[in-house]
Amino acid sequence: MGKPLIFNIQKFSIHDGEGIRSTVFFKGCPLSCRWCHNPESQCYPNDLLCYVERCTGCGACVKACPQKAISLDDEHKAHTDYDKCTACGVCTEYCMQNARELVGEEYEIKDLVKQLEKDIMFYEQSGGGVTLSGGEVMAQDIDYVEELARRLHEKGILVNIDTCGYAPYEHLKRVLPYTDVYLYDLKLMDPEQHKEYIGVDNQLILENLKQLSADGGKINIRLPLIDGVNTTDEHIGQVIRFLKDNEIRVWQVNLLKYHNTGSSKYKKLGREYDGKNMAVPKEEWLQQVVETFKQNGFPNIKIGG
Repeated sequence: MGKPLIFNIQKFSIHDGEGIRSTVFFKGCPLSCRWCHNPESQCYPNDLLCYVERCTGCGACVKACPQKAISLDDEHKAHTDYDKCTACGVCTEYCMQNARELVGEEYEIKDLVKQLEKDIMFYEQSGGGVTLSGGEVMAQDIDYVEELARRLHEKGILVNIDTCGYAPYEHLKRVLPYTDVYLYDLKLMDPEQHKEYIGVDNQLILENLKQLSADGGKINIRLPLIDGVNTTDEHIGQVIRFLKDNEIRVWQVNLLKYHNTGSSKYKKLGREYDGKNMAVPKEEWLQQVVETFKQNGFPNIKIGG
């Protein structure tokens, strides 16, 4: 069994399902959404985040780097050549200002469960639990994910799987006995547009959703809505037609408004943010979408996660 990397365990989360939750973010995703607000989650290996504003120019990281990937720029700030950097993490050990952070950590399942069950009282009182997210949790070592979900389930902890659906269906099915809700993203319905903005077409995602519904999975459909990309009546109509035509058993629909709070991370990873023409959808339009879903037989719909 492999141990995937985890880049964050967010306690007291209220956006990844019902109640108070702990969300486990796995590192690695087969998609490359232009608006991704967790770019450090996309690659499966470690990443190096650099907080240039914290750097005092001491030069300790420059001397320590085995790959000679760090130099001081004209402003006496540490500059990283990401083409040379292997994210070995040596520089983080020498940085006294915490300006360099290695993203991604391995956990033994027993240690992860032990940490998550510390908040079981909050889960029980609020109807919450643990959400396995990412990156893309269903694209990780499925033996690890299944065992983690099983152990949480056996302790009476409700488990949500937050997924983009782009993974072998066998992965989704293996965790079905231990999963209370699948939080299933539908980003774009047109396959060519999906490929343009996300890097792959959506055939596998849609086929997996149909099969998961047929197998009795409890599904929350989550619609990330980005003005400039998919905030059109046509897109909403396509979603509704697909759900109705394929008799998808939908427990809830969540409208997720675009935000760019993660855009600053791209520079810290040595990358450019590709979401400059994207914006938050208008509240008036979102309210219209709520009414449209209700009129089409989806009463359990809300704005937010």
